[in-house]
Amino acid sequence: MNKKLYQFDLKIINLMKTYGLPILRYSLAIIFIWFGLLKPLGLSPAGKLVANTVYWFSPEWFVPFLGWWEVVIGLCLLYKPLIRIGIGLLLLQMMGTFLPLIISPEIVYGSKPYALTLEGQYIIKNLIIIGAALVIGSHLRDKTYKPQKKI
Repeated sequence: MNKKLYQFDLKIINLMKTYGLPILRYSLAIIFIWFGLLKPLGLSPAGKLVANTVYWFSPEWFVPFLGWWEVVIGLCLLYKPLIRIGIGLLLLQMMGTFLPLIISPEIVYGSKPYALTLEGQYIIKNLIIIGAALVIGSHLRDKTYKPQKKI
């Protein structure tokens, strides 16, 4: 790699190291707060899926409860001393999000085996949320960021 291209590559990598983790954390927080608030307001397209999945709870209280749970996760991700709590709550909540894959296969799978419906895709995308939480959690003890050195 020529020197100018290498220097440019290093600048881009250092920018990603500087801003990537905070952007990931704030993005996740926004998603949880936004999606969470939709549930108690009765505006969440996932409300019916939640109600059908955890049918042993009354959706009148459980869907709003889940929404506020998600808001708390988002707020914890915004405030550094509470990130560990937020990740713990997130991982507990994520376990429940995969229940429809087992409880309601007719809702999440299409006509062909393992072809996902829109609801199924909505559930499977949670794998990236779990991955993001793991990345955020893996940096909780980082003291400082040191950019890579130039040649």
